[in-house]
Amino acid sequence: MKKMTKLLALVMALVLALALTACGTGGGEPAPADGSDTQETDVQPAPDAEAASYVVGICQLAPHVALDAATDGFKDALEEALPGQVTFKEGNAAGDSPTCATIVNGFVAENVDLIMANATPALQAAAAATAEIPILGTSVTEYGVALGIENFSGTVGSNVSGTSDLAPLDEQAAMLQEWFPDAQTVGLVYCSAEPNSQYQVDTVQAALEGLGYTCTQYPFSDTNDMASVVQNAVDNSDVLYVPTDNTLANNTGVVDNICRPAGVPVIAGEEGICAGCGVATLSISYYDLGYTTGQMAAKILTGEANVAEMPIEYAPQVTKKFNPAICEDLGLTAPDGYEAIG
Repeated sequence: MKKMTKLLALVMALVLALALTACGTGGGEPAPADGSDTQETDVQPAPDAEAASYVVGICQLAPHVALDAATDGFKDALEEALPGQVTFKEGNAAGDSPTCATIVNGFVAENVDLIMANATPALQAAAAATAEIPILGTSVTEYGVALGIENFSGTVGSNVSGTSDLAPLDEQAAMLQEWFPDAQTVGLVYCSAEPNSQYQVDTVQAALEGLGYTCTQYPFSDTNDMASVVQNAVDNSDVLYVPTDNTLANNTGVVDNICRPAGVPVIAGEEGICAGCGVATLSISYYDLGYTTGQMAAKILTGEANVAEMPIEYAPQVTKKFNPAICEDLGLTAPDGYEAIG
């Protein structure tokens, strides 16, 4: 009986030892020869982490075809680069520059991830509101002028970058000569409250005077004196030049109602203004400009780029365009190489 009990105990001990050995070798596979506890296994990858989400504030100075197109391009580029990851908060200042400050201060209070400032007053308001949140401007002509940077090198170097809507101003002057080689006097009409308009007018005037034209600047302070200033320019000029100017862009009907009946043509700085009161323009695509800005934003949000190191970018191409309706009324024929504004 004692022998049977010892034999049974021995058998049970052997079974237990075999069970422990099987557990320790991962289902019967031999342990590594070097004694380590690592082993080759088919590990299933962990599920992808939830995609990051971002909040982007858009401050647009005014509802206008060019600015609207830039905002559309910006949003499309971001949605393409980061599908479903971006929430847009949009504010439109309806042409009132102080309202831009109210809009961007709201974005700062909400601690958005990035601010897109559409037009110079929006950029200036955003830059004054925060030195921390990345800011991208678009539809801004000259960043050095807008931000008061002397000897601007092309990179702001702070939390600000973006895209410029500056078309080659010397080529705009050459275009005016192409259309009106026999004209003698050119009136340059612009809003004096917009520093980038002053910059454009000064540059174009220098180029036109180099081509032999006599130029006079006709600044107006706001819409209250705009009509009287335009009338004065028409009375004393063969041709008018109007730059890319937000106030003019919102009031092209005022310009057209004075210039067209008087038979005085207008060369415009961009397509939206030309569509309302001009005969021709050397214009950019504001949608493409906004799209480029959106691509920059995606790089900043994902950490691929540092806004402080991003140089200002420009429209990829410019196009010569003319306004068929106004040209017909004034008896003008577009030179070769111009596209009709649809």
